[in-house]
Amino acid sequence: MASGNYIKRKRPVTQMTDIQPVIRRTTRLLEAVPGMDFRDTDELHLEAIQTRTTTAFTVSRPAASKPAISPLARHLPWLRVFLICLIMVIVGTGVLIGVGISQRSNGSLLLPYSGGKVYDIQVGGELANTWQTKQPIKPKVELPKQTGPYSVLGKPTITADFINKVLQDYGSPAAGKGKALYDLGVQYGIDPVYALAFFLHESGFGTQGEARVTHSLGNLRCIPNYDCIDQDRGGYASFPSWEEGFKAWYALIRNLYVAQWGKTTIDQIIPTYAPRADNNDEKAYINAVKHSVDTWRAGTLRP
Repeated sequence: MASGNYIKRKRPVTQMTDIQPVIRRTTRLLEAVPGMDFRDTDELHLEAIQTRTTTAFTVSRPAASKPAISPLARHLPWLRVFLICLIMVIVGTGVLIGVGISQRSNGSLLLPYSGGKVYDIQVGGELANTWQTKQPIKPKVELPKQTGPYSVLGKPTITADFINKVLQDYGSPAAGKGKALYDLGVQYGIDPVYALAFFLHESGFGTQGEARVTHSLGNLRCIPNYDCIDQDRGGYASFPSWEEGFKAWYALIRNLYVAQWGKTTIDQIIPTYAPRADNNDEKAYINAVKHSVDTWRAGTLRP
């Protein structure tokens, strides 16, 4: 409980002091200064803004440089013409090939040599029926009177017995067929020594290559009337016997090379028979045949 009595207590007396009145001061009026503008600041700023002169700047956009013309675009006009012409040539070639194939007779079988050339004679072309006869035909061209020492035309210069000895000495599968080779030479008017020389050069008398299966003296390409084997390698005519193979070679040389083309010598026949385009060495082939002929005419079995 608080001590003392609030009622009995005396309130404090506030001491009053005299308040001095504020002395009124007077403001002295100043004289106006000439040339001074005492307008309001905002008015001055507004006037300054209104009277301010601005310099106009023209901003021009830089002109874009032209893109460089590419070489292809520069040559485009004549390239279009070139491509159109090329397409027309390709299409035209295809049409001509198609027409040629469609018009070719069914009896013809054209097969390419490895050298890229097609030989109609040995692969059943249009001339095949002109030389595939059982008898020699008469020459259609004038034959030279002086044919030289290596003309295939003429009487035999070796005997049938000598041919058998040569075939036997080489171990030929055609051994014993000397008389057939000799008689066919007489029938077609061709010296059988040349048939023997071609036989040696082409297949070693039937001991090498396709001749072991085809019975072909000259490795003839496919021709009508006989089977055609190994077409993936250009195709080869296959004969049922050695005698049939001998006969086909004699007919080819006599009825085509001699009778139709007038080629009678080894130097004339071989460049067509075994051309360089078929990967043959024509000069070496000619020399080999001549050497064999000279050797056998001299009575020696091996060149």
